[in-house]
Amino acid sequence: MTPPLRVGIIGSAEATPAGRQIAHSIGRALALSGAVLVCGGGSGVMEAASAGASEAGGIVIGFLPGTDPRARAAGVTIPVATGLGEMRNGLVVRASEALIAVEGEWGTLNEAALCMKIGRPLIGIRDGLGDRFSIERFVEPAAAAARALELASASRHSGGDAKHMNV
Repeated sequence: MTPPLRVGIIGSAEATPAGRQIAHSIGRALALSGAVLVCGGGSGVMEAASAGASEAGGIVIGFLPGTDPRARAAGVTIPVATGLGEMRNGLVVRASEALIAVEGEWGTLNEAALCMKIGRPLIGIRDGLGDRFSIERFVEPAAAAARALELASASRHSGGDAKHMNV
């Protein structure tokens, strides 16, 4: 059996209402496609995406900054209490085969930079990362989710290196 694709969502822990709605829609779309959602397991974008995925019957892996697995967003089905603080961002990126950036601040920028460094496919929705990164950007959550799934599949087949794909 082929394991499901793993798509990460990165974004602000203090998301706007619009950002939360976008993240919820992306989480739902990924779950309906059978993908596993990977995130930081906390509030804001992570919480909204987790809710969307879990409401659609999906699996959500949340890499938590602290040591208590109960300190997770309600939609996280597999909490991984890392005790690493913000350094858990690297786990989110490494565990994902492609990532989607929704509204973000320093942590999101850190994750995006790590994607660029290791060649992990990253796309943005709306102005999630501003113009700091040369990535594909989408307006509609469903289109972003579909493209992330394509990139995750291509990443899996290329050994996870976006440098060898047409991104």
